[in-house]
Amino acid sequence: MQQQLELSQAVDDVLLIELVNHIRPSDSKNLEEIEQKFQQFIQILLLTPHAAITLQSFLLRLINQYKQTSLFADTGILSLDGFWNQLAQRVGAHFLPLIHDGTQLQELVRRVFHQPNDQYWLDQISEKNWQQLFQLLNQGHGNQKEKLKIKSELIKAITVISYRISGIGLYPEFINAQPELTEYESPFLEQNREIIEFIQHYKKLHQNRDEFAVIAPPDASQALVMIDQCREVVLKIRRATKRIGVSISLTYLLSLLEQCLDRVELLLQIIVEEDELRYYAIGSLLTDISQAIYNERSVRALLANNSELIALQVTENASKTGEHYVSTDKKSFWSMYRSAAGAGVIIAMMATLKTLASRVVMAPIMQAFVYSMNYSFGFMLIHIVHCTVATKQPAMTAAALASTVQHRKGSKTAQIAELAALIINIIRTQFIAIIGNISIAIPTAAFISWLWQTGLHEPLMNHAKAAKTLHDLNPFTSLAIPHAAIAGVCLFLSGLIAGYFDNMAVYRKVGPRLKAHQKLKLYIGQERLNTLAEYVERNLGALAGNFIFGIMLGSMGTLGFILGLPLDIRHIAFASANFIQGLMNINDSPDIGLIIVSFLGVLLIGLTNLFVSFTLTIIVALRARRVRFEQWKPLAKLVLTHFLTRPSDFFWPPKSPLVVDETTNTHKTLSK
Repeated sequence: MQQQLELSQAVDDVLLIELVNHIRPSDSKNLEEIEQKFQQFIQILLLTPHAAITLQSFLLRLINQYKQTSLFADTGILSLDGFWNQLAQRVGAHFLPLIHDGTQLQELVRRVFHQPNDQYWLDQISEKNWQQLFQLLNQGHGNQKEKLKIKSELIKAITVISYRISGIGLYPEFINAQPELTEYESPFLEQNREIIEFIQHYKKLHQNRDEFAVIAPPDASQALVMIDQCREVVLKIRRATKRIGVSISLTYLLSLLEQCLDRVELLLQIIVEEDELRYYAIGSLLTDISQAIYNERSVRALLANNSELIALQVTENASKTGEHYVSTDKKSFWSMYRSAAGAGVIIAMMATLKTLASRVVMAPIMQAFVYSMNYSFGFMLIHIVHCTVATKQPAMTAAALASTVQHRKGSKTAQIAELAALIINIIRTQFIAIIGNISIAIPTAAFISWLWQTGLHEPLMNHAKAAKTLHDLNPFTSLAIPHAAIAGVCLFLSGLIAGYFDNMAVYRKVGPRLKAHQKLKLYIGQERLNTLAEYVERNLGALAGNFIFGIMLGSMGTLGFILGLPLDIRHIAFASANFIQGLMNINDSPDIGLIIVSFLGVLLIGLTNLFVSFTLTIIVALRARRVRFEQWKPLAKLVLTHFLTRPSDFFWPPKSPLVVDETTNTHKTLSK
């Protein structure tokens, strides 16, 4: 490095790449190795004469060979062109790579930190180590020209980001989410004024040629206060989304604004703060930039950064619904049974209509349409008459469980006990819902089959159709279980869709807009229109989720036919109706083995439906809430122990509210 500094004006980045290769740990997550190698590097700088001064001069000259403002102001910050344009660009970059500008400082960082795991070990470097390194590199009073040039670039970047923050704060969607911004002085505009004033003061200090002039050092404290106020507005909007809903564009704006606020604060700290904070800020900036350069073409990083708030809203709406699917006493237990029993009657009719529709020869698309409408309108009818389909519960109760994990309070023992009690209540409620569906669907389907045979003097199904129906329930010789898993995925998706439409109904103000609909007001009157609008606003998510769920179930077989894949669905409620109708219409009396195997298939289909939909939903719900729950093993042990000691609690409501361990008060609150 010293030779290059002496021989030529331009220095080569190869030496810096080699240096970082020596510092880079073989395992990016091995804290001991990261600490050991970094300390070795610091010791070499301490022990080797003039090493720190030489490295400082080399780095400053190398950095100043590139354009820097874009790195500080843009790298690691979302573009203003919006989520969908960013998504299209990142997907396209995987097929047609982007051309990078070699004059930008990003290219130097990209070449030096060229491995994907660099972001991880840089993030593990402690604040103390960053301070030691930059304290060594900042020795002496040389290279003032190069240092001032970098500071000038930092000032440009601060100016750019500050104006960007002001612009985002004036977006109509942002103001709609926080109307107070128009009533009072906006902190997004105020921070710009404070930062511009700071920059003018800073330039005056460094451009003053009179060495005897007394000029106070620039103070960024007021600008930092305004940045904190901007953060408070962002937090208010995030909290308000539970009430007003959220869109992809608003989520994108919030993420972009948070990144801008974090970056401008880091740059201000580098410019004006005390050495200790400044050195840590430089290390944080380096970590952010290395991570951003690796993620700049990552579709996954974009989705993860922008989907969190929407996923939270979707699962939040699902968890509110899920609370109604948990029974804690006999009254709610029997209420759930009656609700599920009512659904059993409708399901038996839907299963019969599908059997009749299968008799008609139709084109595949038309067949998918007929099956889908049968399912969709049937599920919507079940919701309208306040009945319950058992398998719809897990997508809701899993979100409720995740919400409980997020808001857990008290000791770990109390938290686990509260969750155990909730899980037992969920299992018991799920059990009675399944019993309600099956216990009524089977006799209703049997009655319809007998009525058809008696009234029309022909079987509802011929022998071949009945044999195929029973074969499709056999868990050993058919794809009943994989098809049940597909149905579980559809159940999971329908839960998310329901939450999405619930969020949309609030965010798009569907209810108030319907009330103001002039043509509908003319046809049905304002009073009826108000009732309709309130019903739609409350139930849009459930209706849309049920409708689309029906389309998924009805179209899956046709989709498999078109693709040449063995795709289909098996749903416990319909399987139970098909089970009895198949037995009643098969030639001769079915043997006991066929009955047992087919009924076993129905039970396994139900368990698969529940397990898949519950598992997928709780994974999404926990991730949306940034929750990591480490107590799964003791929780499972507690639930299993309760099952061995008091198995009846899993199938029958206890006389008093369920208490696991010593959490009476916590559970009573939860029950309410």
